[in-house]
Amino acid sequence: MNLSEIITFSGFILFILSLLFIDLGIFSRKSHVVSFREATLWSILWISLSMFFYFLIRHYGYLIHGIDDFTALQQKVFCNTHPITLIPGNFSESLVLYNKNLSLEYITGYLIEYALSIDNVFVMVMIFYSFNVKEKFYKRVLFWGILGAIVMRFLFIFLSSALIHKFSWILYIFGALLLFTAVKMFLNRNKDKKIDTEHHPVVKFASKYFKVFPRFVGQNFFIRRKARMIMTPLFLVLLVIEFSDVIFALDSVPAIFSVTKDPYIVFFSNIFAILGLRSLFFLVVHIINLFHYLKTGLSFLLAFIGIKMFLHTWLDKIGFTTEHSLYIVLGILSISILASVLFPPKKIEEIHL
Repeated sequence: MNLSEIITFSGFILFILSLLFIDLGIFSRKSHVVSFREATLWSILWISLSMFFYFLIRHYGYLIHGIDDFTALQQKVFCNTHPITLIPGNFSESLVLYNKNLSLEYITGYLIEYALSIDNVFVMVMIFYSFNVKEKFYKRVLFWGILGAIVMRFLFIFLSSALIHKFSWILYIFGALLLFTAVKMFLNRNKDKKIDTEHHPVVKFASKYFKVFPRFVGQNFFIRRKARMIMTPLFLVLLVIEFSDVIFALDSVPAIFSVTKDPYIVFFSNIFAILGLRSLFFLVVHIINLFHYLKTGLSFLLAFIGIKMFLHTWLDKIGFTTEHSLYIVLGILSISILASVLFPPKKIEEIHL
């Protein structure tokens, strides 16, 4: 990690944490039920920030790695296997090509992560329902869940990147994992997920090694009893959500590595999608039954990404670019959303007729 990367990464983390704690200190002082309007406004804010970052990368992406000459540019393109052809002797034009590709990798990764987040949202809804968490406490749990997710994504992404650069065959393992997940998601697309709160592995582990209070105590994660800190069920819910995010990351992070091998672009796209996850959650809670074909679309999206990982060498040879990936991702998502609108689910009364 060079000085430019340290400055960029530190500035990004500081910016993100500042936004989150402004939200916590100003907009979330009191627990409350998040309305559809509030969720929509926050979603627009996070998506706008994500798009602003896209334009920053589009014009100043080279600053992430401190590229200041043609040799450094060549090394970075080779190291991260960017699908572009540089123009020998023309550093400025080559830099334009590099920035354009980097921004496309970012926005494609962001769309993939944001789309896959929807499946994670369904799991979160089931967690809250299963543990009977009051709706006004959802936002608090999700806030701290996102902070934990940022830390875990950082570790997972940069560890995965180091392994991929050292052992390129790991991409085939990632591809197989994604294909398996795609098939499983397609087969289970119409099944209701149920969570056994008593026998969940996280609950069993926490109950075995820690004292857990038998009931919720407002928005508290811990309470003090006889000079001893005791965990509340709300903190158990937070742990279960963190655990679900780790499982989710096993699919979503490898998916973005199919688009770019640059760990910083993977991290930036991941974090912006995670930041939008909380507001997305509250939107999905209100419109959870509208896009019933979305899971089918996500299964096809994962299958495409898994196949792309298996065929990445051949695709590079035939000129398959990041732009092509972006079009396919947008196409799959658009078709699944459009199909949900055009072919709404039949009502129970209609089925019995």
